[in-house]
Amino acid sequence: MSLEEALAANRALWTRSNAQYTDARARGAWLEDEITWGVFHAPERELRVLPENLSGLDVVELGCGTAYVSAWLARRGARPVGIDPTPAQLETARRCQQELGIHFPLVDAAAESVPLPDSSFDLAVSEYGASIWAEPRMWLPEAARLLRPGGRLVFLCNSILSILCSTDEGRTLDRLMRPQFGSYRYDWRAYNDGIEFHPPHGEWIRLLRANGFNVLDLVELEPPPDATDHPYYDYVKLEWARRWPAEEIWVAEKVRA
Repeated sequence: MSLEEALAANRALWTRSNAQYTDARARGAWLEDEITWGVFHAPERELRVLPENLSGLDVVELGCGTAYVSAWLARRGARPVGIDPTPAQLETARRCQQELGIHFPLVDAAAESVPLPDSSFDLAVSEYGASIWAEPRMWLPEAARLLRPGGRLVFLCNSILSILCSTDEGRTLDRLMRPQFGSYRYDWRAYNDGIEFHPPHGEWIRLLRANGFNVLDLVELEPPPDATDHPYYDYVKLEWARRWPAEEIWVAEKVRA
């Protein structure tokens, strides 16, 4: 499958999703006071995967969607740039910028090929953006190119365990449903979804190291006590996520020269 085919499938998916769900919730997400992670909103104040002081940092969000993460970072003094290949989502982000007065650049581009200069950023972040919708063998080299030496990469994705326990229709069960060996690219188009990438942990580590990153942390998320089932992203239920990690955050640092 070509990169263009995968991009077209995912662009179509997120154009539909924007019309059905994300556009309506974007403004509320931009206004959230707290930075949280994942479908169960694990708080950053407890996870501490981002730099402690965000003020003045140049940040690139890879696969920003409606750019609420970039908005959270901008409100804390960072200088974000949002990258996404879906015009509909970027249009929603621009509307939120106009309504709320939070402005930063938005670039229509895929994370596999970002039209920005080398060594431009202190932090690269992806919250269910490039982390699952872009080809890791291409977007990780781009993240490394964009970061300055010592820059941090933080990305959230589905846990490999949740993928191994999921059915093709999307439900996550309490038993293994697919092999781990060979896990990499998943084509969900038959189920009205797109193309996702879910390497196992060993492959993530090899890819990160091959692209000049040191792995600093792997945080397997546990839902906070007040978590509830997500009203839209219901592929995994809270009951399941209380027993096993449904999501994980990788933290890596670009090797210093």
